[in-house]
Amino acid sequence: MLAEPLSPSLQKLHLDDGRPVEWAVSEAYVDYAAAEAFMEARVAAIAAGEASEMVWLLEHPPLYTAGVSAKDEDLLDAGRFPVHRTGRGGQFTYHGPGQRVCYVMLDMNRRGRDVRCFVRGLELWLIGALSDFGVAADVRPGRVGVWVERKGPGWSREDKIAAIGVKVRKWVTFHGISLNVEPNLDHFGGIVPCGIQEHGVTSLVDLGVLATLDEADAALRRSFVSLFGPVTTAKAPV
Repeated sequence: MLAEPLSPSLQKLHLDDGRPVEWAVSEAYVDYAAAEAFMEARVAAIAAGEASEMVWLLEHPPLYTAGVSAKDEDLLDAGRFPVHRTGRGGQFTYHGPGQRVCYVMLDMNRRGRDVRCFVRGLELWLIGALSDFGVAADVRPGRVGVWVERKGPGWSREDKIAAIGVKVRKWVTFHGISLNVEPNLDHFGGIVPCGIQEHGVTSLVDLGVLATLDEADAALRRSFVSLFGPVTTAKAPV
């Protein structure tokens, strides 16, 4: 969790006006098309002032998604898992068991109407949650997502531990982030994740942190509150 006060540029993301964000967690795997359909409806309702903001935590069965910048050549094994074309930003990514996906439906009309600031908030949210496990993570210029540096005798490399891909409609956000807790990392081999060939992917468990999804959820919740404001537990949509 962030230990220092938010910078003035990020203060606009934090709300404490008596309207907490609904925080929902699905226990079973959620079909990707069903999740997209829910987000579409919820975003429209938020924009119309008919629903509150929501963060929805879930797992998907194994699948690949292609964002608006995805390149066909980055899909290395099209028959391995279902492929979903989606309107979020970014390129190809993998979702599956052991990975915590967080769909973030926030009203940026109330949070500064600054997409760059919002994405920075997502980065800091992940960085803060990972710090609860003693994992030093950060961003890298020109690379989307959150990264860790790994070192050993005579070697070093940087691996991605969390992905970010968002969409904004009428200043309401959807899609969001994914944090690798304990996914099967071999499943990333069917794509070039986010179009980046020269770096790998990792997870908390791969780094030696034997965290559960529940523990990751608790860290994500603490870090989110520090950046975006209070939440209230809600029933999962699916």
